[in-house]
Amino acid sequence: MEFRNIDEQIIQKYKEDETLMIRLFVQWCSNNELDPIALYKKAYPYQLENAALQEVIESDEGIDELYIDNETMLDVLQLFGNEDLAFVVADEIERLSRK
Repeated sequence: MEFRNIDEQIIQKYKEDETLMIRLFVQWCSNNELDPIALYKKAYPYQLENAALQEVIESDEGIDELYIDNETMLDVLQLFGNEDLAFVVADEIERLSRK
């Protein structure tokens, strides 16, 4: 019984961390005037709508005062195994730097 409780705690912690990663992504997009849903679809074109992403966008609990630098955003995405999204973000960073 104790192991199940630990497993549940680990799963819950991962979900909380994943939500934080999504919030950071949404905020990074906002800071750079980009559409997070469009970038996500570009990275994962065959995936259905991401409910967690939609929930964060609709929650209106933004962290508008927080500036997320490009390297941090890439590191966070890669930490969670979102390499495809990290590549799309890297392309956007490159495009934005040319402006």
